Amino acid sequence: MSPLPATIPALVRTRVRAAVRRPARLTPEETAGRALTLRLVSLLLQYPDPELTAARTELITVVEALPATPGAEHLARFTDWFADQDPEALERHYVEMFDLRRKSSLYLTYYLHGDTRRRGMALLTLNQRYRAAGWNTDGGELPDHLPVVLEFAALAGPGGGEAPLRQHRRGLELIHRALTDADSPYRHVLAALLTLLPPPTEADRAAVAQLAAEGPPNEEVGLDPYGTYGEGEFAPPGTFVPPMPAPSTYVPHAPTSRTEGPR
Repeated sequence: MSPLPATIPALVRTRVRAAVRRPARLTPEETAGRALTLRLVSLLLQYPDPELTAARTELITVVEALPATPGAEHLARFTDWFADQDPEALERHYVEMFDLRRKSSLYLTYYLHGDTRRRGMALLTLNQRYRAAGWNTDGGELPDHLPVVLEFAALAGPGGGEAPLRQHRRGLELIHRALTDADSPYRHVLAALLTLLPPPTEADRAAVAQLAAEGPPNEEVGLDPYGTYGEGEFAPPGTFVPPMPAPSTYVPHAPTSRTEGPR
């Protein structure tokens, strides 16, 4: 597509580009299929506890029944691997990919705002969006945890429901890149999700490259909230890092010429 003439005002050019990238109106069947894919991605990105691993056969059946799309193909590749793994191996792999690696953390606002005050406001905005739609997460996860965002998108629909996913597109691209670099089968789950979003722009690709090289914004307010983690890394959002033990405050008494008994 040739660039728009520079004589068109910037606001108009932006709106034209948005209209070009906007997906066509979906049929009810397409909307239902999209919601099912989002729910599957949400489930597969959750911690593989015994309940989830026990449902692997049912998940495979649902994925096999999906219409033939690139997203369905990616999900099938993942579930083929998922079905053959030992449950303990699945748990270890999940923790390594999503809890111990900053670039594949599932907390989306971290990529946009880092450890800054703005992240707190972004979390509050997400909660308000959920409540305005009549949805109460009522769970232990933060509102920007990707499985939570995906469930909301499935419930609320392609418009406002998927807006947080579009807003955090660059973070999703970074997660996919990090999983691909680690050769993790979870890259297929992210790839399935990305097929539902508009194609990335050159600006998106440049921003993802910068994010991968420099990390998210940082704001030093007192001590680092996560502390050092591993070899120069920082723990990803949501990871518990035990505090360093405080130094002893005991000060021995000066020696005396007599022995004191208990009081």
